[in-house]
Amino acid sequence: MNVVALVGRLTRDPDIRQSQGENPTVVARYTLAVDRRFSRNGNAEQTADFISMVSFGKTAEFLEKYVHKGTKICVRGRIQTGSYTNKDGQKVYTTDVVGEDVEFAESKKASEGYDGGSSYNSAPQESAGSGSAVDDGFINVPDGINEELPFV
Repeated sequence: MNVVALVGRLTRDPDIRQSQGENPTVVARYTLAVDRRFSRNGNAEQTADFISMVSFGKTAEFLEKYVHKGTKICVRGRIQTGSYTNKDGQKVYTTDVVGEDVEFAESKKASEGYDGGSSYNSAPQESAGSGSAVDDGFINVPDGINEELPFV
């Protein structure tokens, strides 16, 4: 099974391009800085891995519209390897994580210290009631609609 789940911050704005061919699609390339759980050699300083990412289609369009440098996101996807021959005739091997599902990992208020991230979801859902957005990025659920909610 090829499944990857990462939480990290973008190191720069996504590079957005249009693919060539019969069915052109939007392609987003970006790098995610993912903190390591433990530091090396017992040092107190935190270390991170910088993961090369690529997303296609609607996910790439979402990244282009809502995500920028410093935004903390959660990405689910898969590892993809490939190769190509460069202009010098040398074979180059690549490894990327294909981000298939992207969500924000913090609210707009929490991310203000990191270049003002956002609190939108990658796949917005219809609200169960006529709640209104509040400052913390959540929707108020009106009293009396408990019977409409699948949990309580």
